[in-house]
Amino acid sequence: MRLVKYLAHAGVASRRAAETMIAAGRVSVDGEPVTDPARDVGQQSRVGVDGRLLDGPEQRVTYAVHKPVGVVSTARDTHGRPTVVGLVGAQGVRLYPVGRLDADSSGLILLSNDGELANRLTHPSFQVSKTYRATLGGRPIGDDALARLRGGVELEDGVTAPAKARRLGEREIELTIHEGRNRQVRRMCAAVGHPVRSLIRVRFGPLRLDGLGVGEHRRLSERETGLLRAL
Repeated sequence: MRLVKYLAHAGVASRRAAETMIAAGRVSVDGEPVTDPARDVGQQSRVGVDGRLLDGPEQRVTYAVHKPVGVVSTARDTHGRPTVVGLVGAQGVRLYPVGRLDADSSGLILLSNDGELANRLTHPSFQVSKTYRATLGGRPIGDDALARLRGGVELEDGVTAPAKARRLGEREIELTIHEGRNRQVRRMCAAVGHPVRSLIRVRFGPLRLDGLGVGEHRRLSERETGLLRAL
């Protein structure tokens, strides 16, 4: 197994962050510093980070969480705000959010110690879809605004990819995107004249929020994680 993959499976960090740690000389194998992320390591290898030996790859686990408004999508927060990782009492397992939901939004987010899976679910090349329901301000949403959302919206960081959009009510829509830009849904809706009043993510790939109360979590089954890996 390559060293960078070993670190990701051990729950140390995502692959990208692990590559940075290796390049900085923070990782050793059998007592010797290693800067090559492709270095092969085996079950008998002694891998250390910052002088501390790792126990080996953790069992890979992934949780679905219903993030409440006001909770931040990080493992820890320097301002003392509640974090989504704090909602899951996974003792001894280092979990990291897969993707982000801003503090003002709620809904489905994943937590995992599987860096490889997290990368596949968030990297733009895999185009994993995410579905949101938004309550909008302004006048009742019209067909012209829906058409603009479906065709791509001009934002300050470029035109968005076409989205799926359908009207649920006079001021409520369901929007499915496969990009991951910062506050993208809010910016798209504002660009077509409808500021978001509330936003909830109801689907992440094949997973739905159904059955999870606000603040609740559940561990994904092997079948569900298999579906995620197959995306």
